[in-house]
Amino acid sequence: MSESATPLDSDQPQVTNLARVNTESVLAEMVRMHQSTAQSVEAGDIELNQSAAGEVKSEHLTAHMAALAVVNTRKATLQNSAVGALRAEVAYLNGAAGAVAANTVEFGNARAVVVAAGEVRAERINSFVLLARHVDGDVQTVVDTRGALIAGMVGGLFAGLILMLGKFVFRRNS
Repeated sequence: MSESATPLDSDQPQVTNLARVNTESVLAEMVRMHQSTAQSVEAGDIELNQSAAGEVKSEHLTAHMAALAVVNTRKATLQNSAVGALRAEVAYLNGAAGAVAANTVEFGNARAVVVAAGEVRAERINSFVLLARHVDGDVQTVVDTRGALIAGMVGGLFAGLILMLGKFVFRRNS
């Protein structure tokens, strides 16, 4: 009888369960963390409960009461969690975020500094900068897409004028 090839490297476990553990790096097909911390987590599916991670790479991420620094995933579901930077195709967020970049974002009750997305649906969101093609829901933002474009044009105009004035003043003194 012949042996079939294993889908994973023999050193890489298929499932890793961590409870009350502090570790530097986790690499597996599926990772479950409970009350644990890791500097780096990479897996197809990741479930975090009352845990923290520095860098997360996955296909699917589910987090409950978690703190995450940088997340790169296809689909993220974060409940009562905080994330520094989130990049995803689809993101469901209830909590706080520094920067979110996604094709589709759905917010429950959330706060975000910068959101850039194709579509944003929100039960309630407070943001500083919101850039999106389509927005549905209760959104309170300091700078929306139109405001960001106007601020960029006005800032560019003033920067250009200052540079032209500087060239004019220094040319006369030479």
